[in-house]
Amino acid sequence: MSTFICVSIAVVILVVTVLKKAVLIIPQSETKIIERLGKFRTILKPGFNIIFPFIDNGKNIVVLKNGRYVYTSTIDLREQVYDFPKQNVITKDNIQMEIDALLYFQIMDPFKAAYEIINLPNAIEKLTQTTLRNIIGELELDETLTSRDTINNKLRLVLDDATDKWGVKVNRVELQDITPPASVLTAMEKQMQAERNKRAQILTSEGQKAAEILASEGERTAIVNKAEAAKQEAILQAEGAAQARIRVAEAEAKAIELITEAVGKSTNPANYLLAQKYIQMMQELAEGDKTKTVYLPYEATNLLGSIGGIKDLFKTE
Repeated sequence: MSTFICVSIAVVILVVTVLKKAVLIIPQSETKIIERLGKFRTILKPGFNIIFPFIDNGKNIVVLKNGRYVYTSTIDLREQVYDFPKQNVITKDNIQMEIDALLYFQIMDPFKAAYEIINLPNAIEKLTQTTLRNIIGELELDETLTSRDTINNKLRLVLDDATDKWGVKVNRVELQDITPPASVLTAMEKQMQAERNKRAQILTSEGQKAAEILASEGERTAIVNKAEAAKQEAILQAEGAAQARIRVAEAEAKAIELITEAVGKSTNPANYLLAQKYIQMMQELAEGDKTKTVYLPYEATNLLGSIGGIKDLFKTE
C-alpha cells in the first residue's frame, strides 16, 4: 500500500511538472521564441500557449536590466530606453568633450533580434558610440553646442539603418549633456561677456545716433517752420501794404472826384490839392526846430502861384 501511494505521488508530481512545462502564459507586449530540439519552431503570442515539455524550450537572449547584461527567454516588445555612460569625443577643431546620450528603440522582429546578433544591447551601445564619434568629428565646437537637433537626427538615421538587420527600430536619440573641458568653458564665458559688451556698445552708439538724427531733424523742422512763418508774414505785410496803397489811392481818387464836383470843371482840382500839400508843408516847417534855417529853391516860389487857384474856389461860391 505504501508503494502504491509513493507511485501515485510521483505520478502526480510528474503530471504537474509536465503541465507546468507545457502551459505558458505570455503577458501582453511580450513574446518568447520556442526552439524544438535546438531548432526554431515558433514565436509565441501573448496569452495562453501550449508547448511540448522537455522538447520545446525558450530561446535565451541578452537584455540590459538595471545596468547589467542578463539572459532571459522573454522578449519585451515595448519601446525601451538605454542610458549609455558618458562618451569622450573629439570635434573637428580638436576639442575633446564628454557627451551623454539616450537611445529609444523597439524590437520589431524577435526572430532577428535573437538570431542575427549575440548581444543586442551591447551591439547597440557600441554602434551608438562609434557613430556619435564620427558625427561629432565632422563638426566644430560651436556647431556641436548649437546643433543638437541635427546631431540627434543624423544619429537616429544611421542607427535605424544599421539596426534594421537586427529587427530593431530606433525611434529617437537624445543628447542629454555636452560637457566641454573647463578651459573651453572659461574661454566661452569670456567670449560671451565680450559679445555682451559689444552689443551694449553698439546699442548705445545706435541710440546716440538716433538721438542726434532726431535732434537734427527737429532743428531742420524748426528752421523750415520759421522760414515758412517769415514768408507768410512777409506775404501778409506785402498784401497789407498793397491793400493800404489801394485804399489810399481809392481815397485820393474819391477826394479828387469830390473836389471836382465842388469846384466845377472850369477849375483844375490838382491846383487845389497841390496848394493844400504846400500849406501843410509850410505848417510843418513852422512848427519844427526854430534854430534851423530852411532854404527853399528859387523854383519852389513858382509853386506859390498855385495858391491863387484857391481864390477861384471862393469866387465860384
